[in-house]
Amino acid sequence: MSIIGKELVRLASVDSTNNYAARGVSEGRFGHGTVILANEQTQGRGQWSRQWLTAPGLDLAMSVVLLPERFPAMMQFTLAKAAALAVHDVVAELLRAAGKNVAEVRIKWPNDILVGRSKVSGILIENELQGSFVASSVVGIGLNVDSRGMESDLAATSLRQECGRAMGVEPVLDMMCKRLEWWWQKVYADDGAVSSAYTERLWAKGRFADFTLDGNDFRARPLDVDASGRLIVEEEEGAVRAYGLERLRFKR
Repeated sequence: MSIIGKELVRLASVDSTNNYAARGVSEGRFGHGTVILANEQTQGRGQWSRQWLTAPGLDLAMSVVLLPERFPAMMQFTLAKAAALAVHDVVAELLRAAGKNVAEVRIKWPNDILVGRSKVSGILIENELQGSFVASSVVGIGLNVDSRGMESDLAATSLRQECGRAMGVEPVLDMMCKRLEWWWQKVYADDGAVSSAYTERLWAKGRFADFTLDGNDFRARPLDVDASGRLIVEEEEGAVRAYGLERLRFKR
């Protein structure tokens, strides 16, 4: 039985669905699988505290509460992989239905979803640890559904722009909950398959891309992502190393 989305909290406006979900978890109000959906998000956040913009009523702004059972903290990035795969699947399925090239849909490390080189979705996961286990996880997902006319410097797109027609938030929400549930179950059944699928869909995998490393320009070829979420890259001189988010970032 599907749990994710069975309890759905709808909000007209909120600062951040992640903040709201985290407060609910700390107060014991939200169980596993609770989805917080906001029509408007006034202070949405992405990676590195960047602002995430959503058009009220047109885009998907949601957070999912996950309460893992004795899930090792050292494997917490597997949850991020599962979330990214779920969003990837939804975007790919809608593009496929519209007759578009789904090979253009990729996961940009750590968990942005791109169509070509344009960002269609961002994911922000915030975990609470208890000892060596993940006590709770709040998965924030922002997905551009029906918005149009993004500023060109944002390098963003939407499902409507890619598919050529209005999608509607509700059908996309339903698809998202089902794919999140599927990948959540896969985390426990076969975490190796989750990691393999994530790597297979990794943007720029096997080709050189521009990064910043410790604030300096850096070129490397992404190869894989390790269990802790570090990107494994081949540097131009041939050395293979793993770097975390605190040091390595794709150049915008």
